[in-house]
Amino acid sequence: MVRKTKEETLATRNQLLDAAEDVFYTKGYAQTTLMDVANHCGMTRGAIYWHFKNKVDLFEAMVERVRTPLDALAEEPADDNEFDPLNKMREFSIKFLKDVFHDEQKRRVFTILFHRFEMNGSVPELELRQQQAFCECTDRIERGLKNAVNKGQLPKDLDTKKAALIKHGYFAGLMNNWLFMPEAFSLDEMAESVVDNYIFMLKQSPFLRVKK
Repeated sequence: MVRKTKEETLATRNQLLDAAEDVFYTKGYAQTTLMDVANHCGMTRGAIYWHFKNKVDLFEAMVERVRTPLDALAEEPADDNEFDPLNKMREFSIKFLKDVFHDEQKRRVFTILFHRFEMNGSVPELELRQQQAFCECTDRIERGLKNAVNKGQLPKDLDTKKAALIKHGYFAGLMNNWLFMPEAFSLDEMAESVVDNYIFMLKQSPFLRVKK
């Protein structure tokens, strides 16, 4: 009985997150109310408050449901025990872009983050969380690059900080543009060449070397 109750609780929580994803995607963060989410899945606001403290908490849980598994995969190139960190980074980067293209949930959540959430200072706790996520992502990329340098896969004088910032901006910008106008180009078809171009730049660009 206890196991069933836990399963039912998790199922209800996921229903609420699914509903939040639908409503945030349609109306945007600012225009969405908890009542909108409750009505969308045929529940009461009380059901939401049983699982989430407020709209901020609901939004963060919706994002983390997608972000957490991705973060775990993105961490693999930084593992000192990984013998091929550069290829691991390449595989993850291609998979990430292709997943955003093919996986509806990832596409919707990233669309909400890029185009349905207003960064205007009205929800400082969420803006702070996005800033933290940016820093964590950039740090994770740099640790993966340093691992590849240590394994002899990238130049010893690579400016890993600059290279990490460029990777973050490169891929976030590409994804942002595609989510804004998906008919403009195929993120799926471009994924592999875009990633390989970045790796080529890491190895060849004189502008990514530490100045002596």
